[in-house]
Amino acid sequence: MEKPILKSMQTDTIDTGRLQINVTADVGQIPIQNAAISISFTGEPDSTLETLNTDSSGQTDTVDLRTPPLEYSLTPNSPMPYSEYTVTVTAPGYEPVTVSGVEVLPDVTAVQNIELTPTEVSREPEETITIPDHTLYGDYPPKIPEDEIKPMDETGEIVLSRVVIPEYIIVHDGVPSDSTAGNYYVRYRDYIKNVVSSEIYATWPESAIYANTLAIMSVTLNRVYTEWYRNQGYNFTITSSTAYDQKWIRGRNIYTNIDRLVDTIFANFLSRPGVRQPIFTSYCDGKNVTCSGLSQWGSKYLGDEGYSPIEIIRYYYGSDMYINSAVAVSGVPSSWPGYNLNIGASGDKVLQIQQQLNRIAQNYPAIPRITADGVYGSGTANAVRTFQRIFNLPQSGIVDYPTWYKISEIYVGVSRIAEPG
Repeated sequence: MEKPILKSMQTDTIDTGRLQINVTADVGQIPIQNAAISISFTGEPDSTLETLNTDSSGQTDTVDLRTPPLEYSLTPNSPMPYSEYTVTVTAPGYEPVTVSGVEVLPDVTAVQNIELTPTEVSREPEETITIPDHTLYGDYPPKIPEDEIKPMDETGEIVLSRVVIPEYIIVHDGVPSDSTAGNYYVRYRDYIKNVVSSEIYATWPESAIYANTLAIMSVTLNRVYTEWYRNQGYNFTITSSTAYDQKWIRGRNIYTNIDRLVDTIFANFLSRPGVRQPIFTSYCDGKNVTCSGLSQWGSKYLGDEGYSPIEIIRYYYGSDMYINSAVAVSGVPSSWPGYNLNIGASGDKVLQIQQQLNRIAQNYPAIPRITADGVYGSGTANAVRTFQRIFNLPQSGIVDYPTWYKISEIYVGVSRIAEPG
């Protein structure tokens, strides 16, 4: 596909998007305060547009940045629908990092997470991460067709009895046979957020984003459940190649609406009656490449017409496809109790949350310390609300499903322990 030429933003309507930077150390989930951030247009590194500093949670203020018109991301084969920015981060005692090609779309907030390596640990030169074109805009190889249900040897020594959400997966950053490509341990939820941000636009209707996220999670969990690549002698879970799997881009930015959605539905996948494994739900852009599965652009139009996520899924995969949920989540101290924790609640689950929040507050001092007494009072609700603000969750002060698992994730990250969940 020949790339459209980006029209001058001086002559088009200028829309704006938002960008926030989060900076942590690459070990121990430690936020880095007073990191210095500079933002420039990619290709014009000397034209600094914004300079920012991180707070005690390692976060910057959210800044408004120019973008192309919104309609570019809502219509296929448009000019580039996002602006590309370069973010440079420096902090005393850490190696600097530059990320080029941060994709800022109109009307949504982009989040660029950056991990810094302590100077005494690294002997590498300054790291530069370059984010390539979005899959809906650039040229990427089409998916090689695959069966949606994989044959499995049920008489084998190990057969998974249930679908488990992994804590980490290993992403091979290339085609399977490329032994020079790197393998990266990536948290499962972070991987899904990255792929969704790479495969579709965050400006689309929420139902379309939801449907695409379900397809992306099902592809991933099918690879996990069937041990697809390990059974071929490889030591990774999935690749970043669009020809074999789906696009994962190391170091790319995500978007707050995708971030929240994935935290809410990360244990879901797509099933058919009588089939134990998650369905390998093929999809394609539906314009430059067509396939037997979901059309990404088509799902956007169905979302415009008011289709729900499951209606979009069934439009492409048939009426017998349904949304399933994994009971087991790896890498958490204990699973969600099945009900929300709110003011007036008491017991061991409340005590656990209080203890975890107090441990997290050692790294994130904006979270107020609370008395770990097993009683959910206004102090606990306030600490939860602050946690939710820092980690982009609705600030309800209630420990619901996404808040429970986000607290678990951050607690495990700061305390460096994990027990099977």
